[in-house]
Amino acid sequence: MTEQSPWDQSWWDEKYADGSRIWSGDPNATLVDEMSTALPGRALDLGCGEGDDARWLADHGWSVVAVDISQVAIDRAREFGVDREIAWQRADIVADGVPAGPFNLVSMMYFPIRRPQGSDALHQVLDTLAPGGTLLVVGHETYPVDDIHTPDDIAASLDAARWEVVTHETRARRHSGEGGGGHHTRDVVLRARRRD
Repeated sequence: MTEQSPWDQSWWDEKYADGSRIWSGDPNATLVDEMSTALPGRALDLGCGEGDDARWLADHGWSVVAVDISQVAIDRAREFGVDREIAWQRADIVADGVPAGPFNLVSMMYFPIRRPQGSDALHQVLDTLAPGGTLLVVGHETYPVDDIHTPDDIAASLDAARWEVVTHETRARRHSGEGGGGHHTRDVVLRARRRD
């Protein structure tokens, strides 16, 4: 039997299956900081987990496609609140492809895309953004693995003729202290606008 890894649906299904909340129940602070004054449109939330960000976006007028590799996470996200304008989808974007755009926002909060396996999927993600659309990527300052596309890597790959980098910086992480990931203290934030 092949050992499970964080790149597998079964690994994430098992993580979510114990019945208790994994995350805080609050939307990511960076999402709120960056998008609270943005005009709503159509959003893609990659790695939606229990759906906290997707529900915040929907409450602020966005029509949301929320994707996670774990079916258990998707099922739990539905249970934690009214679906609002949210289309919940179980998908591994590397194996199954990226939902069809165009999107006015693509949000990737701590959503690791593996190199080189996920490189094509990352390009598909970028291509789903509508002209004028926002790419928002947040990652931890350090990861235990070095084979993922980090916010820094993604920023370096953006063609300046097609993208305007609005924000690319390391920040102290604000979080409620509840749920997983609380031991991380600094995040890298990338916000970019598609020009064409």
